[in-house]
Amino acid sequence: MATLMVDFCGVLSESNKIVNAHSRHFLALSVLFLLPLSFSLIFYPTFQQTVTAPDTSPTETLLRYTPEQRFLIKTVVLCLLFTFGTFILSLCATGTVTYSVFHGFFGRPVKLISAIKSLSNSFIRLFVTILFAQVIVLSIAVVLGLVMFFLIKGIGFLGFDVSQSSTCVTVVYTIGLVVLVLVAVYLQVNWALACVVVVVESSWGVEPLRRSSYLIKGMRGVAAYLLLFFGLISGLMLWGNWEPMNVGDLKDWMSVVGTVVGSAFIMLILLHSISASTVLYMHCKALHGELAGEIAEEFAQEYVSLPFDDKKVPHVVFVIQP
Repeated sequence: MATLMVDFCGVLSESNKIVNAHSRHFLALSVLFLLPLSFSLIFYPTFQQTVTAPDTSPTETLLRYTPEQRFLIKTVVLCLLFTFGTFILSLCATGTVTYSVFHGFFGRPVKLISAIKSLSNSFIRLFVTILFAQVIVLSIAVVLGLVMFFLIKGIGFLGFDVSQSSTCVTVVYTIGLVVLVLVAVYLQVNWALACVVVVVESSWGVEPLRRSSYLIKGMRGVAAYLLLFFGLISGLMLWGNWEPMNVGDLKDWMSVVGTVVGSAFIMLILLHSISASTVLYMHCKALHGELAGEIAEEFAQEYVSLPFDDKKVPHVVFVIQP
């Protein structure tokens, strides 16, 4: 089978066609999951400042905890609740959007109820898979930390200065940090399709990570560009809006408007990021010769035009037999 390679722009273009062809469906999913997620990411500093603000009321004189302890408790609890909430929303968004894009790729009807029901099959699998991935990354970080620790001890044993401000320790820390970042980026690129594999192939744990590493071969450059593109844009948007605000004057109300606009923009970025990963998964399968069989079973013909809606938005797949 001959396969046409697709580039970064091609993946974005195809995913954009699918989203536009089912705009109402994806808008509903975005409002349900992605908009609360993006809004919470932007609004978190303001909410944290409000919740953890010192209470000057007389009742606070009944000091069960010191002000520092109360601040720490509030901060930790709020951070845990925020992490849990955003994690749940991200899992729901990933599961439903991936399910919808996959079916839209084949021209199947996409329904909101079906997409939400698909979470019963993918939610726990996504949770476990992401947990495995985090454990692997944490294990690598711990091993690297131990290597750095023993290396510094060895340098000290040789008689060199190993104080925290010494050049040797700074160099070791810098090298260790660079290695950790490079390893994390490498794993992120190789695991770019893991969540799609979980949703589409109903696997979980380490298997989706292995499967993603296999499928991404030959397309790592595209995956890296996608991660860099969406990560950079969303990061800049979060950085630009990551500031506590106090509603009261015109400037703060303009900040509220900016928060709403920023939330909507990040929502779109997250939506297209998930859809692009799903489209990349399909092309990776085609690159490895796995897509032709699915197309043959789906349509039973050698030339297939996959309309995403009734307005003739085509997605053409060629299956060439040797």
